[in-house]
Amino acid sequence: MDDIAPIGKSACIQDLRRRILTQILPPSTYLDEVEIGETYGISRPPVREALRQLAGKGYVVLHEKRGAQVAPMTHKTLRNFFLVAPMIYAAVARLAAQHATPAQIDKLKAVQQAFRTAIRNRDGTERALMNERFHDVIGEMADNEFLLPSLRRLLIDHTRIGMTFYNPRLASMSKVQAIAADHHEQFIELIETGQADAAADLAVEHWELSRAQMEKFVAPESIDIPLGTPTAAKQRGRS
Repeated sequence: MDDIAPIGKSACIQDLRRRILTQILPPSTYLDEVEIGETYGISRPPVREALRQLAGKGYVVLHEKRGAQVAPMTHKTLRNFFLVAPMIYAAVARLAAQHATPAQIDKLKAVQQAFRTAIRNRDGTERALMNERFHDVIGEMADNEFLLPSLRRLLIDHTRIGMTFYNPRLASMSKVQAIAADHHEQFIELIETGQADAAADLAVEHWELSRAQMEKFVAPESIDIPLGTPTAAKQRGRS
């Protein structure tokens, strides 16, 4: 882990969170308490408390006698991610439109500005983090203690998966990001005007945009290799 000036437990948590989301610390990586303490200039007790807090939010898994491990992304977790994401995103958006406060809407608008700036600057890391923050603010608006932890756990893997395939230099990706940014503007409008059903529908549409990109990465199109005609293959077999 790179050397960092002493910053304290709270900033340590935020920095580890950022490193996990952006896959600087890849899934399944084991974290060394001594190294973390030396890196952030804090003693073992606050390191352990920081890891406990990260574990409580789904960023790491604590193993007895083995320490803290960055949350894995297994076949099972990815399957469950794709299964429940649209349901949770839609439910959160619906509640956000019903409960959002003016202060929260202002916060969402500020995050959206930062998101657009990251896209304009082709800053993949900041884009991913601001997208995560945008949807987290919508989760805060929903004001539901049962949905928010599930949303935040989804956003961890959503952000990590996105970091694996996002390339701001691809024309196709630029188009997708333009649509995503426009969707964010629509979210703000629908939430601000209390259109709960429309916000839920948009959440599903927005998810489908992400899902399509993820599936292209996970299962890319086959390479077009000329294999010859069946007749030619038979002739080669006879010779």
